[in-house]
Amino acid sequence: MAKRCYDYNSVIHGSFERDATSKESSPFINSSTSDVEKSQQYDGKNMALFEEEMDTSPMVSSLLSSLANYSNLTQGSKEHEEAENNEEARKKTVQAPRMGTIMGVYLPCMQNILGVILFLRMTWLVGVGGILGTFIIVFMCCSTTMLTAISMSAIATNGVVPAGGSYYMISRSLGPEFGGAVGICFYLGTTFAGAMYILGCIEILLIYIVPAAAIFKMEGLEGAEAEAALLNNMRVYGTIVLSFMALVVFVGVKYVNKLALVFLACVILSILAVYAGVIKTSFDPPFFPVCVLGNRTLVSKGFDICAKTIEQGNATVTTKLWRAFCDSEFLNATCDEYFTSNNVSQIQGIPGITSGILAENLFTTFMEKSSILEKRGIPAVLDPEATVANTNRYVLADITSFFTLLVGIYFPSVTGIMAGSNRSGDLQDAQKSIPVGTILAITTTSIIYMSSVFLFGACVDGVVLRDKFGEGVNGNLVIGTLAWPSPWVIVFGSFFSTCGAGLQSLTGAPRLLQAIARDGIIPFLRVFGHGKTNGEPTWALLLTACICEIGILIASLDAVAPILSMFFLMCYMFVNLACALQTLLRTPNWRPRFKFYHWALSLLGMSLCLTLMFLCSWYYAIVAMVIASCIYKYIEFCGAEKEWGDGIRGISLSAARYALMRLEEGPPHTKNWRPQILVLMSLDGEQSVEQPRLLSLTSQLKAGKGLTIVGACVEGTYLNNQPQAQKADQSLRKLMEVEKVKGFSQVVISSNLRDATSHLIQAGGLGGLRHNTVLVSFPKNWKQAEEHHRCRNFIEVVRETTAAHLALLVPKNISAYPSNGERFTEGHIDVWWIVHDGGLLMLLPFLLLQHKVWRKCKIRIFTVAQMDDNSIQMKKDLMTFLYHLRFDAEVEVVEMHDSDISAYTYEKTLVMEQRSQILKEMHLTKNEREREIQSITDVSRGSIRRKNPSNLHPQRSIAEESSVGGSGEEKPEEESVRLSRPRQVQLIQGKNATPTPTSPTSPTAPTPAAVSPGEEVQMTWTDEMEKTNNPAVANPESIKDMFNMKPEWENLNQSNVRRMHHAQKLNGVIVKKSQEAKLVLLNMPGPPKNRTGEENYMEFLEVLTEGLNRVLLVRGGGREVITIYS
Repeated sequence: MAKRCYDYNSVIHGSFERDATSKESSPFINSSTSDVEKSQQYDGKNMALFEEEMDTSPMVSSLLSSLANYSNLTQGSKEHEEAENNEEARKKTVQAPRMGTIMGVYLPCMQNILGVILFLRMTWLVGVGGILGTFIIVFMCCSTTMLTAISMSAIATNGVVPAGGSYYMISRSLGPEFGGAVGICFYLGTTFAGAMYILGCIEILLIYIVPAAAIFKMEGLEGAEAEAALLNNMRVYGTIVLSFMALVVFVGVKYVNKLALVFLACVILSILAVYAGVIKTSFDPPFFPVCVLGNRTLVSKGFDICAKTIEQGNATVTTKLWRAFCDSEFLNATCDEYFTSNNVSQIQGIPGITSGILAENLFTTFMEKSSILEKRGIPAVLDPEATVANTNRYVLADITSFFTLLVGIYFPSVTGIMAGSNRSGDLQDAQKSIPVGTILAITTTSIIYMSSVFLFGACVDGVVLRDKFGEGVNGNLVIGTLAWPSPWVIVFGSFFSTCGAGLQSLTGAPRLLQAIARDGIIPFLRVFGHGKTNGEPTWALLLTACICEIGILIASLDAVAPILSMFFLMCYMFVNLACALQTLLRTPNWRPRFKFYHWALSLLGMSLCLTLMFLCSWYYAIVAMVIASCIYKYIEFCGAEKEWGDGIRGISLSAARYALMRLEEGPPHTKNWRPQILVLMSLDGEQSVEQPRLLSLTSQLKAGKGLTIVGACVEGTYLNNQPQAQKADQSLRKLMEVEKVKGFSQVVISSNLRDATSHLIQAGGLGGLRHNTVLVSFPKNWKQAEEHHRCRNFIEVVRETTAAHLALLVPKNISAYPSNGERFTEGHIDVWWIVHDGGLLMLLPFLLLQHKVWRKCKIRIFTVAQMDDNSIQMKKDLMTFLYHLRFDAEVEVVEMHDSDISAYTYEKTLVMEQRSQILKEMHLTKNEREREIQSITDVSRGSIRRKNPSNLHPQRSIAEESSVGGSGEEKPEEESVRLSRPRQVQLIQGKNATPTPTSPTSPTAPTPAAVSPGEEVQMTWTDEMEKTNNPAVANPESIKDMFNMKPEWENLNQSNVRRMHHAQKLNGVIVKKSQEAKLVLLNMPGPPKNRTGEENYMEFLEVLTEGLNRVLLVRGGGREVITIYS
């Protein structure tokens, strides 16, 4: 039993570990246990009621045990050391290390924050930016990191953060797209930071420790040549140092970890030495002379004595400084004009904290590149028109300085705040240590930086502060001259600290890349997830070294610093965004132990990060954003299948809820109307889509960018047929992906397909975001008896869409429609505008033309004119209407003249009614058959009465009373008998035929000419219209003698004959005009109001569209969808 419980916990434990890097799923599934083992396992545990659900709902004791023993610690540096020192370490269970706040968070953050900028550029920043300007920069940067640390503390204490630090926090808070983009930016920032530290290390080595080691000599070179020599030295030595550091990291990270404390001790000792030196200047300033010619600072390497001449014995002897500016060493030599006009003086470089130099250094002194470093307050004689000669004798500015440049150079000195969260797996109590350690480290370093600004400005002269490389002070490190007891404490301390920081960057960056690669969100990086047998990221280290080499080749520390500032600022910005989003969305899982956060602070931190990005360098900021955007779109395009419960999904849900609530406020305006399509797909026995071209047409119609719901129906019960429904849903999704249809799939299970389709039409969509258009294919082979149910379902769909005021699109011959890969190079889309449907018939061809398949086609609009219509005026009005609609189309008005009903029409109607009768008999119940016999008897009696015309009128009166005077809700039996009884049918020769009244007192029947033209063509089912529009019914004898009709024609439903006649006429006109069209759009006639003529309705649609290849039948939804107004 103990062993079995252990195995069960192992399963849970393993599932949780996978959860750290893969899609979150239930970790409690253990399907391998048999029923017998299950009953034994839970026997005696009072769990009999829950035995069947133990696979998915484990006992609380098991769950708590697994959570208590859970460790998401990935193999970190400590395990790498064990793997290298002990071969059996891989087989042992890794015990979570025990590190407190000081060793685990505070000191690592201090080591990463304090670094090269403090020792090499801080004095120069104070000299150029002034005390006030530099303090503003330091305060902005430190405030940014403090606000970011608050946000990071909230995220880090909202659950366990595995190795990966900021990348893990951002990706799990903002999703894989943002996580991957920002993770790569953080990786690039860490990598370029390594390059910056290496360049700082080489600068200290070649300028302050061993200047003679330079391969490219700089003596005697001026301007660009001297700068190029320095940069080439940086490139050569930088590459050598980078190779050595990469080798150290590859051989074993244990060496880096062992030296980390040593490097940190060097940093702390150097800072203490500076503070000691500042205190010493208050009572014993060091002798630190600076030679000035006029007010220009001289390079100290060109002379030994700061004077033009000296008295040697009784003679005046010139010095090296004289020979540097004159053509000979004699007193009568020709000298530089500025040298002759100005005196040489010596000033104290470090006057001390009590000297009052602070007032002089209070404000900014920005300089142009190659401008001479000048001392304030010393008069100088200068000819404005004279050119500057001997520039190599003066200390020159190496770059043009301005405020935003200083921000970009300084910001890397406050990075490194993630060091604690990156080690969260090594901490004894990460929930407590990360906030306290990080905020304490930022507070300490901020105090150091802010105090340094005032102390440097109060102790050191401005010309010394602005002398970046110490050229005027014998090549000494400026901050080193301030230190006590010796400048070499600072020189060697800064050298080792930069070396250590570079090694830390080359150690951390590959592991960050490895974590991203193993998450699998960026496919082309997966190769970098592999490494040595002990987990060392070998391939990631190689890529990191190559990218770091790019920074080395740039060779200028001042140029590399803004680059890494961009990437770090972007990372910090998204940390703040993640915290703000989680706080504002109030997600149930957002319960940080760190309580001192607020969404406003996070938004302020995010705003500061964005501001600093553009302050540092607007073009670098744009490049960084473009890189992040490209990575984001790449991850989105590749479809990262990760569900991490991120905040972006949460904000999407909140935005969707808000938008849906707004949509509920009222129906959309006509200008905002777009087809929100519900596509009704039919499935075969294997749950595969039968007509995929329906989705091709949907994709081509989606220029309106509206909602698309692809629905399908499965017959059965939900409990028994859920697997089939899931399979059908997968088929729909796959086809939607192939056809590039953006939308949702929905599969409904019901006892019959008719109800399922009805449920889809009624319940599809949500709130105001519902479908307003239904797309369903015209049923194939509907005349076959086995397809009769599909025919009835189709008619019910037409009825329900009409009742629900939904538009209906019915493509016929859908298999002949083009796929998305086809292109029409020419052709027409013909619109037959018979009745006004709200403008949908006009809008559809416009939407189709937006798609590449139909783009080359032209639109032609046809409308029908009756005998009494002015076709010329109709054409003008239609062209004006299209002009206001901004539609380009050809217009043609087709005149339809009245004609006699042909014998073919009668035969066609007879065949249709006979077929309907057969189908009806196939589906009759016993009672219905009895009624049918009675109906046949009534027909026989009617035939006898027709032989005696005097009996006709009473019979007709009874019929009128039952159909017109009766209530709308007749008994089914009476309706069945009445509808099946043949009416007294008479034929119409033409509209102009004048009926003969049956008696002088009878009212004259309205002539057909009085009927509006639209009523003749609109093809809606109204049985009552037959009696008013057909005068022959009132006088059967008047037309009986026109010609001898066949006996079987007498019993035909006159309404059916008339509809068949109009369908044939209209079809003939359409075929004549549009047979070669690529697509014909046509008003769809309405369905029958009763259910006795459904088969006839399908026949009319068939006749109407006969001879046409592609037809799209359209029914409007009862509202206007286009407008001429802007």
